[in-house]
Amino acid sequence: MEKVNINNEAKLSEHFTLCEMTKTKHVTKDGNIPSRVIIENLRRLCTDWLEELRRRYNRLYGDSSGKEKPIIINSGYRSPEVNRLAGGVAGSNHLTGCAVDIRCENKIKLLRYAVILIDIAEEHQYTPDFDELILEARGTTLWIHFSARPSNNRRKITWS
Repeated sequence: MEKVNINNEAKLSEHFTLCEMTKTKHVTKDGNIPSRVIIENLRRLCTDWLEELRRRYNRLYGDSSGKEKPIIINSGYRSPEVNRLAGGVAGSNHLTGCAVDIRCENKIKLLRYAVILIDIAEEHQYTPDFDELILEARGTTLWIHFSARPSNNRRKITWS
């Protein structure tokens, strides 16, 4: 079988790369390589949601230096094997490139990100709605699981 690699420099949007959206600590035979359809889902998630989240967060809460703070992605696309190893659910939106887990240093940032994402959904009628916004915590680790599918979004908001 021919080994396929991801172009680490491939940009999905101004601030997000394909490498960043497919990184995993799990080593698998499939290499966690997404299809073209999955890459387009990741691109849409980055351009429609994550870039706007970054822009608004920095406008509202950036520091006086003017240097923008990045949005840190813990997990984006997961192949079925990676999803299983990560403990993901069988029908996870990560499998289709429609979900990201966004790292949050503290509860304030977690809530600010969540409010901004909900505001984006409320204000932008041209952007497809989101599917899930789940505030998650395991010990001191905090993140937002956020997903937006091309269609059939549920606008599910929960705390896990």
